[in-house]
Amino acid sequence: MYGHDYDDYDYDEYGGHTGDPMLDRELDRQHSSNDYVPEAIKRFLTYFRDMINEGNTYEVANLYENSWPKLSEDYFKSSPWPDADEIAAYVQDDNLFLILYKELYFRHIYARISGGPKIEQRFDSYYNYCSLFNCILTSGTPVTLDLPNQWLWEIIDEFIYQFQSFVQFRAKVGKKTSEELDILRSNPRTWDVLQVLNVLHSMVDKSNINKQLEMYSAGKDPDLVAGEFGRHPLYKMMGYFSLVGLLRLHSLLGDFHQAIKVLENVELNKKSLYSRVPGCQISMYYYVGFAYMMMRRYADAIRTFSSILLYIQRTRGLFQMKTYQNDQINKQTDQMYTLLAMCLVLHPQRIDESLHSMLKEKKLQGKNGQDATRRSCRIRSFVYICLSEIFIPGSTHH
Repeated sequence: MYGHDYDDYDYDEYGGHTGDPMLDRELDRQHSSNDYVPEAIKRFLTYFRDMINEGNTYEVANLYENSWPKLSEDYFKSSPWPDADEIAAYVQDDNLFLILYKELYFRHIYARISGGPKIEQRFDSYYNYCSLFNCILTSGTPVTLDLPNQWLWEIIDEFIYQFQSFVQFRAKVGKKTSEELDILRSNPRTWDVLQVLNVLHSMVDKSNINKQLEMYSAGKDPDLVAGEFGRHPLYKMMGYFSLVGLLRLHSLLGDFHQAIKVLENVELNKKSLYSRVPGCQISMYYYVGFAYMMMRRYADAIRTFSSILLYIQRTRGLFQMKTYQNDQINKQTDQMYTLLAMCLVLHPQRIDESLHSMLKEKKLQGKNGQDATRRSCRIRSFVYICLSEIFIPGSTHH
């Protein structure tokens, strides 16, 4: 184990009073000043920044997957983390770290703050993503940054989620103030779909990931075609995750043929370096299966959903302890069982017995023939409505 165990810190060390009224007033005055960031948070951020700069990916993964969620729960359960300006001095104004910090800061606001982000925060988060991607993509040499694959995947996943959230937010014109409408009219390119597509395609091109996947499928060394950037783990994995991001984005846009096409070099059922993040793997199968269903390739959709649902059954223990990932996986899993049932109504066929049993447990089939017939009719009607209206599954990110 590297470094400190932040679970051992006394997180309440600044929460109590001394019993001395004069001293308590002085402490309250100090806490109300600008320097109110708890000491444990200062230590954590300083250490977090040091581990990133040292390239200690193992410890960064521990801080990202365990310490950050615990500190969020203990200190900021329903409130934002401190602004980047408030913590800059503790991390030596490290620009790259502050960009990464703000990525987590805004993600926390989207997930935890009641009412969601304000319009200014939506814009600020977009500009922060622009800063991050510009840093990675415009550098003359590969950026010296080693982040765990889980974090890299969730950067891409969150980027698309926030785009989707902004589109839904912007569409609710009736609930906007005149000031908000003016801001939206004045910034038509913020969270623009072409900008989002450009980022993902640029990441794919920079990494040469499609050429690498072709070589990998042929049993050859991907490094032969990776180039200077593609050989770096940051660019290689960001390129791969961007392919999955394009799959999701094209599905949301209703272009299901293109959604499938972007993965033409990915072998879904082959284990590899690129399939070690369960959340990414599950999301990929989810949108591939949905795209097949919307293209009325029901047999392919059933095969895809069955494959990933069996994988989830076998490997549940791998991500059972990571609740922030497990919640999303559970939501997508439930949706895939529903989509599988819909496909089976339209294209009846035999499926694995364990999946058949799970469908019964989830009450997607009736307990007797009469109930099953009625339920089948309801599902069939719902399917036809979905197909006629180009149904897009809701975001399962939070």
